Amino acid sequence: MLTGMQIAVIGGDARQLEIIRQLTEHDAKLSLIGFEQLDHAFTGATKEKITEIDFSVQDALILPVRGTDAKGQVDTIFSSEKVFLTKEMLEKLPQHAIIFSGISNSYLDEITKEADRRLIKLFERDDVAIYNSIPTVEGTIMMVIQHTDFTIHGSNVAVLGLGRVGVTVARTFQALGAKVKVGARKSEHIARITEMGLTAFHLNDLESNVKDTDICINTIPTSIVTASVISKMPTHTLIIDLASKPGGTDFRYAEKRGIKALLAPSLPGIVAPKTAGQILANVLIKLLREDMKKREENQS
Repeated sequence: MLTGMQIAVIGGDARQLEIIRQLTEHDAKLSLIGFEQLDHAFTGATKEKITEIDFSVQDALILPVRGTDAKGQVDTIFSSEKVFLTKEMLEKLPQHAIIFSGISNSYLDEITKEADRRLIKLFERDDVAIYNSIPTVEGTIMMVIQHTDFTIHGSNVAVLGLGRVGVTVARTFQALGAKVKVGARKSEHIARITEMGLTAFHLNDLESNVKDTDICINTIPTSIVTASVISKMPTHTLIIDLASKPGGTDFRYAEKRGIKALLAPSLPGIVAPKTAGQILANVLIKLLREDMKKREENQS
């Protein structure tokens, strides 16, 4: 249980609703900022404006997956008001307070560092990324079906990257009957791809490995699907870029060639927000319990 913990949930999308539900069930006391247009009420949670929050009593702040934008604005789809997070607000937090976000940027990194407060980026955790790969691949399958006129079964699929998402994508498309090849750089990844029964190739040879590709799925957050690579693809190829914005694809050149290229970050929050919220909530509760236990031990 999280009895006695005071937590401010600032902005967010449908994933946050599941987080709020689970935190209240664990007896945390919540302040909800950026939720005034939400009809649903949660026992133990009160809707407030950010100017009304007493930051000095908060044990944790939970931000949306994106955290803030470059100017400190927080996404609030359940509010028409603009909400900004500042260094001065963070400085009012107790020293033990934790700020949770999915990812971060230079602004959020800077204000948490200057305020000397702890920032945990949930999407950098292996457990969150692996669990999130499940709704990510389901969303990818949905997009492929919507944007092609051929079956996944029997199609030539190139997956770029064998990270936490790439493994699940490659394995799932193989199970659906696609002919899957995976591009990677590390020798251990090449070995793992081969062990999985897939065709491996080094990313240095990407151009020669996309000539017969029906579907190209990128998971690498750097410029990898360049104009030169796209020029070697058949015109019917569908590119789905799962990397965080701005992705790793030259979308301008893809459009010029008439190749459909879709940037699809944050698929879990789009196709399965409840599941995505449960994933985040489970990890948050675990981390908050550990922090509470540590502080109780230090006080005894």
